[in-house]
This record gives sequence, structure tokens and C-alpha cells, in this order.
Amino acid sequence: MTDPALLPATALAGLFARRALSPIEALDAVLARIAARNPRLNAIVALDEAGARAAAAASTARWQAGTPLSPLDGVPLTVKDNIPVAGLPCSWGSPLFRDWVPERDELPVARGRAAGLVILGKTNVPEFTSQGYTDNTLFGPTRNPWDPALTPGGSSGGAVAAVASGMGPLALGTDGGGSIRRPCSHAGLVGLKPSPGRVPRCDGLPAILLDLEQVGPIARTTADLVALLGLLAAPDPRDPASAGLPPFALPARAKRQRILFVPRFGANPVDPEIATATAIAAARLASLGHRVEEGDAPFTPEELAALFGPVGQSGLAWLLAERGGEPAAPALREMAAAGRALTPRAVFGALHGIAGFRRRMAAFFGAWDLILTPAAAALPWPAEEVAPPAIDGQSVGPRGHAVFTNFANLAGLPGIALPCDPSAGGLPIGFQLVGPAGSDARLCALAAEWEAAWPWAARWPPG
Repeated sequence: MTDPALLPATALAGLFARRALSPIEALDAVLARIAARNPRLNAIVALDEAGARAAAAASTARWQAGTPLSPLDGVPLTVKDNIPVAGLPCSWGSPLFRDWVPERDELPVARGRAAGLVILGKTNVPEFTSQGYTDNTLFGPTRNPWDPALTPGGSSGGAVAAVASGMGPLALGTDGGGSIRRPCSHAGLVGLKPSPGRVPRCDGLPAILLDLEQVGPIARTTADLVALLGLLAAPDPRDPASAGLPPFALPARAKRQRILFVPRFGANPVDPEIATATAIAAARLASLGHRVEEGDAPFTPEELAALFGPVGQSGLAWLLAERGGEPAAPALREMAAAGRALTPRAVFGALHGIAGFRRRMAAFFGAWDLILTPAAAALPWPAEEVAPPAIDGQSVGPRGHAVFTNFANLAGLPGIALPCDPSAGGLPIGFQLVGPAGSDARLCALAAEWEAAWPWAARWPPG
């Protein structure tokens, strides 16, 4: 048999159902993989081996009795370290939360636990999940399985490094400005930033990005992502945004879509290999029968920055005022200072602008079904560096690599990252598809169609 640690979640569950493999045996394989890979990659920062073994034993008994709690009962899952798990540290990558151990699971974790998933532990994040790489003063940098000298991106860097290296087939991440989609593109995975409310939230950390940040699934295959999302997506009255969404159910087949292909945002540079791979992906989607036309984005990067900046800055400043103390990262100290300097007019002006942007984007999707862009503007860079200083020979700021993703968060839209052709050096490259609010199932159906035509799950990092 193939090493169970290398099998997709749905394949593991199929073996459990046939009693060809037990959750205990699957966990043993994953723990062996963690012991071998995590010291170098630093993806998992709090491993709950005892809790995982107890959960796997209980799941094994349920499968033997024919009473699994869900189709994914017994499958290992990691959880990003800004999503509370009862009894495990939730440091948020910051010394200010170093000793915090929550007593309750955040709702997506509670649903995973109720479905029998085996929670392995917590994955590394940048401080307050507010940067596009993964490093902090508590645990140090997380490294990309495809090249450990490089970053897997952020802020879900630990989550993607774990899944890409076989340290658990599923992960829960968060995406407040691209923090699932960009790391997935750097690690060769599929990841969904859901519509607000699609994965209901409560009992979590303070929402310093408001509803711009969502919990979403990260996986090696679309089928795995869909299976996990199906367990998390039921409405909950404690998250009012979940009440108005259509039920999550994939259509029988992906319908023909009108796709606007936006290869770059304004004058922002894009790595040539990413640009080429994304253009090939657009052409391939057209070959599947979708109408794909190249054009400009219905917004400007400057407009997005003016809306996004005040939310993150004021949110962090508020958190620090409530908690006390200062961030360890210099860039976050600057961000907090900027937030303290904001006037109420500036903050509410940004919120008013976001509401208008959401209405505008809703109207845009009357003429188009989806937007296609690169998921990231740069290939992975050195793991200890916050961001690449230049892209395609052009100097960029600390968010130059991240220009493509935050429009979906600001507009309250779902977005999915999918692998396409890798770079000449073998590094993964991903593109993203963004649809109207509530179109999560449509994105997943198109992802399944894409994967069936150009599969990626057999690609593994070297070593």
C-alpha cells in the first residue's frame, strides 16, 4: 500500500470504510511523517499527539462498528494558530498571546471534531496573521517543502507546508487578504476563501479584520476540499452572515462560465513565469468550453489599498489597546501606530467605501460569472524575508507580491486557488478564480473540472 500519509483524505476514508486501513494506522503514518519533516519545515508548532491518538482510537472503534460520525471520520486535520482549539495554545504568532490556552473550540473546529476528524495540532503563522510570509519571534520561520530555503507565503504558511509535505491531508486556514490563496499557490495546493458566512464562525479571536477574514479549507485535491467544506458549511444563528447563503451543494457539472481574465492589476509587475502559467490556464479553461476574455479589473490597486489599509491598521490598534503591549514585529508596530493616528472619519470612510465596493462588484457579476487572475505576483522568496523587494526587475513594496487577492475579501466574494504549470525550477504556481457572493459551490465545481483535465495531486516536493 502507498504510505497512508501520502493519500488524499477521501482515499483514507474509503479505506477506513472497507476496513483496509484504520484511523490509528493512518495517524501512525502521519506522525512518522511529522517526526521526519517538521523539524526542518517548522509547520506544526503545537502537536497534540496524545489527543490525536485518543481521537484515532475512538474513530477506529466507530468504523469497526459501522457508525462513523461523518464521511471523514478519522482523517487527520491541522488547524492554523489563529483558530482556537480547546486545550491547545493559540499564540496568534505573538508573545502577547504566548500563554493563552482557550477552553472552547472555534465553531469550525468544533464541527470538525464532531465529525470525527483527528486534530493533530496548530500550524505556524506570522504575528497576528498580518503579513504575507510565515515567521515570528516565538517559533521562527516556516519553510516551503518545495525548497526549504524559501517561504510558503502567509499567513497560512504553516497550514500549506503541513499539507504539501504529507503532515496531514487537510488543514483549516484563514484568509483576510489572500492568506489561503497565495500560500496554496506557493505550495501546489487547492484552497478556498469562502463567502462570508459560508463557514460560520463564533468563539474565535477578536475579528480585527471584521468579515474580510474567513476560515477556509486547504487540501491536496478538490474532492478533499469539498468534503471538508461540506462538514463546515451549515448555517449557524451565531453567525448571521450564514443565514442568507444558498445551501452548499455542487452542481452535477460545471456550467459554461463567462470568465474575465485579468493578467495584471495596473502597473504592478508579475513574475514572467507566473504570467505565462496563468495565461496558459486561461487558454485551457477556454478549451473546456468556457468563454474567457482578457481585460482590465473593474477597480484600481490604489482604490483597494485605500479601503484595506484603515481596516487592518485600526483593527490592530484596537486589539493592542484592549490587550496591552506592542507587537514584536517592527512592521506591525508601524501598522499599529498608523492605526492610532487614524481619525473616525478615515475609518468610517473606509467602511463606507467597502460597502459601496461590494455593491459595485455585485453589479459587475451581472455581466461576468468569474474573474481569473494569478494568485500571487511573485514566486516564493527567502523564508526569513518579509517580502520580495523586486518582481521582474521592478522594485515593489511589502505587498507587491499580494496585489491580486484582497479585492475578494473587500468585496465579500469567494475565491479559490488552483495549481497550474510549475516554474522551470519546479516551484508551484497557482491561479485564482473569484465569483459572486455565495458562488462557492460553482467555484468548487469548476475546480473539479480543471483538476480532472489537468491533475496535480501526484506532484510531491522532492525528498
